[in-house]
Amino acid sequence: MTTELMILGWTLVLALVQIMATGAFRNKETGMKYNMSARDTPAPAPGVVTARLQRAQANLFETLPLFAAAVLIAHVGGREGDLTLWGAWMYLIARVVYVPLYAAGIPVVRSMVWSVSLVGLGMVLAAILLP
Repeated sequence: MTTELMILGWTLVLALVQIMATGAFRNKETGMKYNMSARDTPAPAPGVVTARLQRAQANLFETLPLFAAAVLIAHVGGREGDLTLWGAWMYLIARVVYVPLYAAGIPVVRSMVWSVSLVGLGMVLAAILLP
């Protein structure tokens, strides 16, 4: 297995961690009784940190399909190299750093880190699309 595919696997682990963290914070707010119910009544609004974790998770899920597809296309197409390796690492590391920044409510640095993840994704795409 290539390093890029391993990085994709770890990115999926990150997605699961974000799902579980968001769920744990939400569970503290609504309680087990509500979560195990049919949820016929509206839940209380999420707290500040829970809402941030929900938005961070949604943000990951916006780019994760693109990243996964790009890594898989690069692998199948034999286009892996330094550009895909560094791009994949940049994407994953930036996505990991992004979560606590968002949860803590740190605005500008969070956006810069998000931009680094997009540059990483762009590098993988460049490896696919450029001759």
